[in-house]
Amino acid sequence: MKFRIIAFVTRPQWLGLLALFVALPVAAQFTLPGERIKQHADDVLALMAFSVVPDLTSSFLSISGGESGKKSVSMTQVAGGDILGRDLPVYLEGGAAYIRYDPEFVATKGQESLSIPLRWNSFSLTGGVGWDFFILPNLKIRPIFNFSLGQVASDLSLFARYLEIKTDRSWDFLNGGQLNAYGLGGSLMIDYEYVSPECEVDVEWRYTNIHLKSFGSTSDAVQGSADAEATSLYTRYRAPTGWTVMDRPLRYVLEGAHTTYLGDQKGLLGFNHMNSIGLGFEFDSSAYDIIVSRTRIVARWAFGQNVRGFAVGLAMSF
Repeated sequence: MKFRIIAFVTRPQWLGLLALFVALPVAAQFTLPGERIKQHADDVLALMAFSVVPDLTSSFLSISGGESGKKSVSMTQVAGGDILGRDLPVYLEGGAAYIRYDPEFVATKGQESLSIPLRWNSFSLTGGVGWDFFILPNLKIRPIFNFSLGQVASDLSLFARYLEIKTDRSWDFLNGGQLNAYGLGGSLMIDYEYVSPECEVDVEWRYTNIHLKSFGSTSDAVQGSADAEATSLYTRYRAPTGWTVMDRPLRYVLEGAHTTYLGDQKGLLGFNHMNSIGLGFEFDSSAYDIIVSRTRIVARWAFGQNVRGFAVGLAMSF
């Protein structure tokens, strides 16, 4: 079974990645219209869309808000999948992800303003069940049924109490509020694998479409929905270096990946596509009686529209 933990960091080249500061209309008291919160609830679900799609280029995102260096979005994903066996080509995949989204609202009362750091945390689990249809011995097509479950929660319980005192209003969602989200959809993969003593080649193309919808919110203002839709191409080449480590050949690894975002992720963080290239090594521990058979460590350079970054990835095969 293949199990991947991928770290990826990006830094934007311009200041307007997200609408972090929202100026609201002047009123007799501090105001924070519910529809603005709902818009950011949709944004959080759109960010969750990044995490429910297994993707090398966005498995770990860390976005800072321009020159201030304030981190506005951070995401971590752990995912893995493989078939049960060639005689039973049922494909199973699963993943877990965490996102922290830190927009900032500005409520106003005349010339007075109140900064509200509306920090939201998102947790999601995603699974998939598919079947491999072999077109050629090394080429297969894989339809997958995907499902996901997640939760978005605010950590402003104390600040919500302060807002209630200042505005004489109840902020039920901010006060420990949360919304749950589920997703249903599917993927289609074309997978080519070539294995020989001299080298190993993997090429995967994938299209994924999962619709996310909220349920069980503590406030009607934060119902949301989003579509996670993306295509990705992943390539990997492995070959022996000529050195022996742990009684097995040490391999070098070359990787390349490209992802195009088609759903609500498109343009949300200032880019519509991402690319990455990687170089690393693979250690074969199959000579020993341990659960991990191979371990890959790969350094990656990622780049795209208005964004670039560096990553170190860890992958394990069982």
